[in-house]
Amino acid sequence: MAEDLDEFKELAISAGAEIVAVVTTTRSAPESKYFVGSGKAEEIRDTVQVTGSELVIFNHVLSPAQERNLEGLVKCRVLDRTGLILDIFAQRARSFEGKLQVELAVLKHLATRLVRGWTHLERQRGGIGLRGPGETQLETDRRLIRNRIKVITSRLDRLRKQRELGRRARKRAVVPTVALVGYTNAGKSTLFNKLTGAKVYTANKLFATLDPTLRRYDTPKTGPVIFADTVGFIRHLPHDLVEAFQATLEEVSAANLLLHVIDAHDDDKDLHTQQVDQVLESIGAHEVPRLYVYNKIDLASVLPHIDRDDTGKIRRVFISATKQLGLEELQEAIGEALGYDLIEQEVILLPKQAKIRAELYAREAVLSETIDEHGRYHLHVRMPRVELEALFS
Repeated sequence: MAEDLDEFKELAISAGAEIVAVVTTTRSAPESKYFVGSGKAEEIRDTVQVTGSELVIFNHVLSPAQERNLEGLVKCRVLDRTGLILDIFAQRARSFEGKLQVELAVLKHLATRLVRGWTHLERQRGGIGLRGPGETQLETDRRLIRNRIKVITSRLDRLRKQRELGRRARKRAVVPTVALVGYTNAGKSTLFNKLTGAKVYTANKLFATLDPTLRRYDTPKTGPVIFADTVGFIRHLPHDLVEAFQATLEEVSAANLLLHVIDAHDDDKDLHTQQVDQVLESIGAHEVPRLYVYNKIDLASVLPHIDRDDTGKIRRVFISATKQLGLEELQEAIGEALGYDLIEQEVILLPKQAKIRAELYAREAVLSETIDEHGRYHLHVRMPRVELEALFS
C-alpha cells in the first residue's frame, strides 16, 4: 500500500536516517531464508554496493535468522520495522518511566536475537573448563537480559501502583480525567499545550513525544479536569511496545473521556482512525466515552463547528489547535460530555440530609425551596449535572 510506504519513509526519517534508495516487492508469503526471494535479496545487495549504504531497513518483522542471513549477504546492518520503531522510542524517551518502558521493549526484542552469537568460540570444545564456552556465553547473555527484564518490570510495577494511587485520589476528589489519544503526529501535544498552558515538546514528526503528561484545567464550561497527553499510535505497533507502555496506556483505559484527535487534513484519516480504535480495543479502552476532535482544519479549509448525532449528542468537534480555532466549542463539548452542562430539577431531601442542603446553598445552586408536612426539603436547583450527581454518590 502506498500509505504504508509513505509512513515507513517518515519513520526512517524520524529515526535520523537518510533515504538513498527504496526497493519494493510483492510476495504472497515470506521466504524463509531472506524474507524476500533470493533474486530480490541480491538486488538489495547490489543497491547497497552502488549507493554505499550502511543500513538496510525492512518494513516488516524479520526473524532473527532472516536478519542474520541478510546481513551476511548485503554486508551491512539490517533492521526490521520493530527495531526501527524501538530506535525512535529510545531517542524520544525523556522521563525515568519512559526510558524504563523503552528499555524493557528493547530487551525483549533483543532476547529473540541472541541466537548462537558466540559460535566463533565453539572451536575450543573439550578439556576441563573448556566445554561449550560458546553456549556458556550465550546463556550468560540470556540470563543477564532476563535479570534486567525482571528488575525493570518490578520498577514499572511500582510506578504503576503509584499511578493507581494518583487515579484513586483524583476520583475521591471528583476530578475527571480526559485523555488525548490519536494517530502519531495528529496534533495531540499541540492541543494539550493550548488547552492547559503546558510546554510539551511538539514537532512535525512521528512520535515527537512519548512521556505521558498530566495537567489540571479549569473553566466554567468544563469544571476542574485532569488532561493526560499520551503516546501516539501507529499501524502495526509492535506488541512488545504496547506491553511495555501498559502503565502509560492505563491512563487511557481509566479516563472518564477520550479526545480522539484526528488530522482533518490527512488523506488517510479514516484508516488511521480505525488503527487507533483497534489499539484502544486491545488495551481495554474501547468502552470509554470519546469525542472525535478533527484538528488542523486550517489546512483543510473547514470552519470550526460541532457535529451532533440524531439524539443530539456531540460526536465530532472541528478545530485548529495551532490557530486556536474552535477551542471554545471544544471546551463546551468536553463540559457536556463530562456532565458539566447545567441542569434544573427538583431535589427532595430528608431532614437528616441537611448537610447536602447546606452544600447546595454554599454552591449558590438553590433557586427556590419549600418544606412539606413531613419536614422534607423540596429544592429547585440549577447546577452542573456532574456536581449534583457527585453529592449523592
